[in-house]
Amino acid sequence: MRESIRQLLIKIVLPFRRKKEEWLGKFRFSIAFRISLHYLKLLIINGAVFAIIFSMLYYGAEWRNYNKKADRIMENFKNNGKSQNNKILNPYIIDGFTLKIINKDTKSVIYNDTGKDYSGDKKIFGYITYQRNDNVFMPIIIISENREITTGDETYKLYFQYNLEESGEKLDWLLGFMIILYLVLVYIIIKQGKKSDQKLLEPIYEMSASANHLTVNNLHSQRLNVEGTKNELKDLANVINSMLDRIEVSYESQKQFVSDASHELRTPIAVIQGYGNLLSRWGTKDEEVLLESIEAINNEAKSMQDLVEKLLFLSRHDKKTLKLEKVKFNMCHVVEEMVKETRLVTANRSIESPVLEDIIVYGDKQALKQAIRVFIDNAVKYTRDGDTITIKCQNDDGDCVITVQDTGIGMTRKDVDNIFERFYRSDQVRNEKIYGHGLGLSIAKLIILGHTGRIKVRSQLTKGTTFIITLPKRF
Repeated sequence: MRESIRQLLIKIVLPFRRKKEEWLGKFRFSIAFRISLHYLKLLIINGAVFAIIFSMLYYGAEWRNYNKKADRIMENFKNNGKSQNNKILNPYIIDGFTLKIINKDTKSVIYNDTGKDYSGDKKIFGYITYQRNDNVFMPIIIISENREITTGDETYKLYFQYNLEESGEKLDWLLGFMIILYLVLVYIIIKQGKKSDQKLLEPIYEMSASANHLTVNNLHSQRLNVEGTKNELKDLANVINSMLDRIEVSYESQKQFVSDASHELRTPIAVIQGYGNLLSRWGTKDEEVLLESIEAINNEAKSMQDLVEKLLFLSRHDKKTLKLEKVKFNMCHVVEEMVKETRLVTANRSIESPVLEDIIVYGDKQALKQAIRVFIDNAVKYTRDGDTITIKCQNDDGDCVITVQDTGIGMTRKDVDNIFERFYRSDQVRNEKIYGHGLGLSIAKLIILGHTGRIKVRSQLTKGTTFIITLPKRF
């Protein structure tokens, strides 16, 4: 039954609601107007409900009054019997209260002032009869009731009728007056409410105007004014301002990224262009110049390729398209292989690996190898001939801990705080003209974080640097 009613409502209500929304969608109403319209609808509904409840209470009160009168007549008749005159039998006839008394045994009418008998008419709730009055739009409500009373040896049947026409007229007057008063109140409420809504929504209009004036040029200075706003609107303004702050940081980061990338590419391009000009002048005849130019161009081309690959990696990460192919593997074998490779290509450094413990890691093998290679290459790059580089792989209760330690030039506190920023290179490194783009550690950090790992840095200027990479157990 419940499901049938639900399906019926879906078939009837939903199409009506869709048509209403389609029709309303053709018009552009302001928020203030919509709120006022909603208030008006609620007030009308509440007013109608109040009028209905008031009418029911009014008629209920009249009915209770009718019952009291009927009880008095019955008590009086029981005490005095039929010997009373007509006025004493029904003193309430002037109020529309009529009475008919019949001897139940003889069927004879003892008293009757009802005029018209409605006892045979169809009734609601067994008591109420509606009769249309030709002169009045509203129907006449007649309440009728049968009661029995015994006095002496005789039983009498009392038939009461209560004509509520006069009460209905009073109610109509009261409702009319109340409706006029209510409409005045509704008008005042809507008018004042509209002003209040406009004042309440004024910050939204200001937010809209401020957002409309936002451009790339004033992004750093233009913010929504939160003064005068309260509660949710203030929260909204603060959220939008926070979003603008993040957009500004992102935009400035993009600008800096493009600027740094352009700067990094400018040097190899200038070198290649310079050797190209050198070749066009003397290279074809001078074999030494030719070989030098070819070697320089190849080196710069490799440098550009390395930079572009790093930029592509960062770009894929920023676009959330970087995928890590994770599998289980023994990290000890990877680190051991990198130690051997480093010893082969770096003969003038002391490469030590005192601790290489077996530890299974769940991650992207190539990506992690790339990240660890960054730390090892930096250790080689920022040390001098004869310095020591120590590489460890340890099993710390299931976690993989990789340590890359060197006795190189070290870093200042400022450098430690910024080394993972893109294109960051310390002044000391720039002065010593050590080659690099400043992207390696940024990429390494992204890879380690992609494996829910963490990086700890310890460094002392002129004493060396230690990177401790921890990869937690994830299987």
